Amino acid sequence: MIFLVLIASVLIAGVTIYQYREQSQDYHQDRLERKEEQIKQSITYTLQSTTYPVISENLGLIFKDEIYRIADVQNVNFNIYDLEGNLIKSSRPKFNIDSISQCLHADILNSLKESALKRYVEDNLVAGNKYQSSYTYITDLRFKPIGILNLPYYEDNSFNSMELREFLLRLGGVYLIMFVIAIFLAYFISKYITRSLENISDKLHHTGLTKRNEKIFVKNPSEEIGKLIDSYNEMIDELEQSAAKLARSEREQAWREMAKQVAHEIKNPLTPMRLTVQSFERKFEPSDPEAKVKIEEFSKTLIQQIDMMSSIASAFSSFAEMPAQQNETLNVVKTVKLALDIFNENYIHFISEEEEIIAKLDRTQLIRVVTNLVKNAIQAVPDVESPRILVSVVSDGAYVKISVADNGIGISDEVKEKVFEPKFTTKSSGMGLGLGMVKNIVETYKGTITLTSQPKKGSVFTVRFPKENV
Repeated sequence: MIFLVLIASVLIAGVTIYQYREQSQDYHQDRLERKEEQIKQSITYTLQSTTYPVISENLGLIFKDEIYRIADVQNVNFNIYDLEGNLIKSSRPKFNIDSISQCLHADILNSLKESALKRYVEDNLVAGNKYQSSYTYITDLRFKPIGILNLPYYEDNSFNSMELREFLLRLGGVYLIMFVIAIFLAYFISKYITRSLENISDKLHHTGLTKRNEKIFVKNPSEEIGKLIDSYNEMIDELEQSAAKLARSEREQAWREMAKQVAHEIKNPLTPMRLTVQSFERKFEPSDPEAKVKIEEFSKTLIQQIDMMSSIASAFSSFAEMPAQQNETLNVVKTVKLALDIFNENYIHFISEEEEIIAKLDRTQLIRVVTNLVKNAIQAVPDVESPRILVSVVSDGAYVKISVADNGIGISDEVKEKVFEPKFTTKSSGMGLGLGMVKNIVETYKGTITLTSQPKKGSVFTVRFPKENV
């Protein structure tokens, strides 16, 4: 409503200005034609009563004094030119004669000659003022052209402009009142129409999937509002049913995910244990003088992996807390090196410039981190001619940095951001839970894990843990 009033006021103002300009133009055109006709009648009368032969050469003599009398009677100045465009006589005072063109331009003469009405009007602009100049032939008693009448006509629009301003001011006042009225009407009508919508809006704002939502009841609603309320109430019923189904589905999905995660984590140490037992069975010689030392190492490795499975089983409560933290002050260099002992691949190398880097971590979870990262690296280098996996432990300021680098197939930029998401994997087997758990463990200890990789060149996983404050 407000917009329509505003547009209407602008359109009417524009039409009014256009109409005033058209009227002013028509008025000046008619007035110029009337003045021109009156002067031509006076000139004709003078030519009829003169004693001089009515020829072009005598126009200066014929209108020597008569031109001033005609100009005074008609209250307008005019000029007389010969057929070649040269000025013969002007009714203007002598001191103002310099502002008059002494010779007409050839374009004016050609336009006048080619005009069907033998009349030409030229628009001019001098010092910001608009004026018109009309040109028409002066004919003798036999209607033969003997000269050219030039009538300058200055347009005085001051009166019309004043009237236009007054009219626009009055019109603006009227529309200002209408605009204020429209604002009040629009406000009260919109409040009346939307009183039920506000109630619906409040209900929608407080609608949630995880809480009980109230239905809307409005007395005597309009047909449209009634349909909207019925649709909302139906949506509330469907929402409650969907919420119940969703909660049940989420619980089932959570248990499925938990089972997958536990199975994945328990399966991790089983493979190295099997390989260790097979290797021990194949290489062990009872007569070997170091048999006792090898049996102790074999037993220590198996016990370590069994402890890991026991820890996983006992911490089955949730993914975020699996297994429960058992913080202890440990030597990260020694623990990482111990975690690598279960791998028999000869292309796995370990380096560390320091013998001891102390941090407060859970030994079992640190081993799980290293084991998962190394297993991923092994799975990335099966098709490489000279596979190489480098595990390093170094101090990095207040942090201990563990890096696992390989020269395998690498990871493309499209999937780099997804590798730590649960259930995401680029391998044909596995459930993609290992790196998700690694990230969860690292962040639990206020650490960070990053990945840098280039396709067909390799990947580097870097883990940082805070060191123990000494």
